[in-house]
Amino acid sequence: MDVTRSSVSPVELVVGLGNPGSEYANSRHNAGFMVIERLLAGFPAGRFEETRISESRLFSGKFRGRSLYLQMPLTYMNLSGNAVGGFCRKARIGADRVLVILDDMDLEPGRIRLKGSGSAAGHHGLESVISALGTSEVKRLRIGIGHPGPGKTVDYVLSGFEGDEERKFSAALDAAAEAVKMVLSAGMERAMNRYNARPEEPAADDKTSTKKEVLS
Repeated sequence: MDVTRSSVSPVELVVGLGNPGSEYANSRHNAGFMVIERLLAGFPAGRFEETRISESRLFSGKFRGRSLYLQMPLTYMNLSGNAVGGFCRKARIGADRVLVILDDMDLEPGRIRLKGSGSAAGHHGLESVISALGTSEVKRLRIGIGHPGPGKTVDYVLSGFEGDEERKFSAALDAAAEAVKMVLSAGMERAMNRYNARPEEPAADDKTSTKKEVLS
C-alpha cells in the first residue's frame, strides 16, 4: 500500500487532465476531464461556480463544509503544469493538497489506482504538473485505458473505446468519481484500501466489515 506523508493532507484542488476541444472529448486521454464532469453532475445544481482562470476551467464550491476547487486545464496535456502551478500559486494551495486524475496505459480498462506520490511513469501531463509544483509528492488517481503495443500510443490515447471496453471504462469513471469523494471525506489511505483492489477482489474495508458482522 502506498501511504506517504502526502496522504494525510486534506485535498483542496482536484485536477482532471485532458485536452480541450470537441475532437478530444471522448478520447482515452481525456479520462481526467470525464471524471470531473461526473463529479459535477453528481452535485446539486449551483453547488460549484465556473470561472476561467490560470488557463483552465475552474469550478469552485464546497464539499462537506470545506472549500474545494475542480480544475480542467485548457493548455493541452503536455503543458498542464502551467495551469495547475499557476492556480496553486494564486490560491496558495500546496502540492500536498492536490489530487490529479489521469489516464494510465499500464492499467487495463476498468481498473483505477490511487497513489500518494511517485514518478510520472511516462505520462507527460503528470510530468508537467510535477515539474510545475516542484515535487513528486502529488496525489494521483490513474484510470486504466489499456496499452496498444509499441509504436501506436499517440493514435491510441486520442481514440475512444468500443464495445465491452467502453462499458468497463465508463464503470471505471464512475468508480473514480466515488474514489475522489472518499479521498475528500475519509483520506487517501481509506480510499486506497477500497479502490486499489481488483474489481473481483473484496476491498480491505469490505473484508473488515464482513469480519465484524460475523463476530457480532
